[in-house]
Amino acid sequence: MKSRTHVGEDAARDTRVWTIPNLLSMARLAGVPLFLWLVLGPEADGWALVVLMVSGATDYADGYLARKLDQTTVVGQILDPVADRLYILAVVVGLALRDVIPWWLAVSLPLRDALMWGLVPLLRTRGYSSLPVHFLGKAATFNLLYAFPLLLLGDGDGLVARLAEVFGWAFAVWGVGLYWWAGVLYAWQVYRLLATTEPRKATARGE
Repeated sequence: MKSRTHVGEDAARDTRVWTIPNLLSMARLAGVPLFLWLVLGPEADGWALVVLMVSGATDYADGYLARKLDQTTVVGQILDPVADRLYILAVVVGLALRDVIPWWLAVSLPLRDALMWGLVPLLRTRGYSSLPVHFLGKAATFNLLYAFPLLLLGDGDGLVARLAEVFGWAFAVWGVGLYWWAGVLYAWQVYRLLATTEPRKATARGE
């Protein structure tokens, strides 16, 4: 997942839409309803796992290609985090409706994301669009990306399913804990920024 303290000047001017990274992000977005249909309709868990793996691969690829090909755009900076959040929401809702995970887990992750989005207007009063991602946030994402496919795989019978369930819950518990811990640290960073930085209203008018 990409993050910048400020939106780069080149990216802010680059309004291209049909770039390779943006197409990959659009493909990831198209996979969200497909994943939900596979999980809740025919319960084709194998294909649902494939969708998750492809999503993870394209999530890495679009960021890499945006930097490598100098195709960091305004549209891409919007599409990428939106696709990430929608995938997390789709996975937790789908698994909760299948009774693979409890609803407290399904609600806790979007609730944390809502807190993060609520901080954005405060950051903008100081001229920021986001703050650097803490390593705990990256660790949390890593754990959750492993947890959900394993929990989906664990919704079955046999030794493999049992092992997948055990390891999936281990990743999930650590992932949720780190996810919220990273969110609290992020909120503290925002508080410190607001306390030590003057509002940029005059600068915004001058621009």
